[in-house]
Amino acid sequence: MLSPSLAQEIAGDTSAVIGFNVLITDAKGMVIGSGDTSRVGTFHEASVDVIRTQEPATHNALQAQQLRGVRPGVTLPLVTGGQAVGTVGITGTPAQVRRFGLLVKRQTEILLRESVMLRSRLLAERAAETLLADIASYDPQVVEGDFLVFRAAELGFDLRLERVAVAFEVSVPTAGARRQGAPTRDMALVRSELLRTVREVFADPQDIVASTAPGWIGVLRRLPARAQMASLLGDCRRITDIIAAQDGLNARAGIGEPAASVAGLHDSYQDARDALRLGARVAGHSPVHLIADLRVHQVLATVSQPTRNRLIERTAARLRAQPDWPVLRDTVTAWCESGFNLVRASAALHIHRNTVVYRMNKIEQITGRPLREHRTAMALYLACLADELGEGGATTADG
Repeated sequence: MLSPSLAQEIAGDTSAVIGFNVLITDAKGMVIGSGDTSRVGTFHEASVDVIRTQEPATHNALQAQQLRGVRPGVTLPLVTGGQAVGTVGITGTPAQVRRFGLLVKRQTEILLRESVMLRSRLLAERAAETLLADIASYDPQVVEGDFLVFRAAELGFDLRLERVAVAFEVSVPTAGARRQGAPTRDMALVRSELLRTVREVFADPQDIVASTAPGWIGVLRRLPARAQMASLLGDCRRITDIIAAQDGLNARAGIGEPAASVAGLHDSYQDARDALRLGARVAGHSPVHLIADLRVHQVLATVSQPTRNRLIERTAARLRAQPDWPVLRDTVTAWCESGFNLVRASAALHIHRNTVVYRMNKIEQITGRPLREHRTAMALYLACLADELGEGGATTADG
C-alpha cells in the first residue's frame, strides 16, 4: 500500500516545507522515504514498537543512541483501515518537532488514502477495459459465455441484465474546423476527462464504461425496465454536446440494440461500431447514429465494392448522370422509406407533394421504370443506398 516512490515524494516535499528531516518506513521498519536520502534502505528500530502498539514515541539523544538507525525526534504510526502500514518520523529535538508530528502524520495518511483510491480506480478501469474488450472479441468457440458472466460478477456487473452497447469516437478537429483561439488538445491528456464526462451521464452502477482505444470509449448501458431507446439517444446527444463544448473535440456515437447475454452484447457492440462508420457516410452531420436505422446499409456494406458498383451501374447509371442526382436519390430514398406513401414522403423531404410527384415522374422517364412498382422501386432504393456508402463502405466487426 505504501510504495517507495510515494514515500520518497512525501518525505522529500514535507521535509522542505517544515525544515526538519522527515522519514517514512514500511511495516517492517525499513526506511523507504527520507528527506535525507542516505537513510533510505536502512532499518529504523524505533518503528517496530510504534507499528506494534500504534502509539507515537519520542526519543532524545541518549535514547536514540541505544536504538539502531534512530536519531532524536518523534515517530508516529501510519494507520489506514485500522492497520499500521508504516511510520513517519521527524528528526530533531522532541520539543522542536513534536508540534509537527500530528500534522505530518495526518497529511501523510491523507496522501496515502488518495494514492490507494487512485490505484483502485485505475485497476477498476483496466478491469472494465479488459471485460469490454473480451465481450467485443467474444468467440464461443474460444471461451464460454458463462466464464465472462462470472468474471463480470466479480467486478460487480450482472451481464444477464438487459443492456445496449454504445461506441463513442472522439477526435481532434482539423485546424480549419477548430474554434478560433482554441488550444491544440492532446488526446492522452483528455482521456480521463472524457471518461468522467461519459460516466456522469451513464452513472448507473451497472453501466460498463471503458476506453477501448485512443479516441474510443465503449459503453454497455443498462436498460432499466420500460426504458425507451429515445432516452438513450438523448443521453448520447448530450454527451457529444458536452464534449464539443467543454473540450473542443468532435464526438460521435453509434448505438446497437438491446441484449441480455454475452453473445448478444458482442453483437450489439459490433453493431454500434458499424453504426458509427455507416452513419458518418450517410447521415450527414448528425453526431448520433442508431444501427436500427442503418440495417440495410449494414447489409450492403458487407457486399464487395465491385458488386455494389454493378448494382448502381445497372440500376441508376442514367440518374447518376443528372446534375440533380443527389436530389433525385433523396427522393427515391424518402419514397421507399415512407412506405410508398406520397404524403409521408413529402413530409420527410420537407417539400410540397406536387414537387415529389414531379421528381418521381422525372425519375420514371429517365429510368423507364415505374416507381409505383415496388420491386423496381426497391432495386433503385438499394442502388441509392449503395451510392451513399461510396468507395470503401465495407464494414468489419473489429473491437
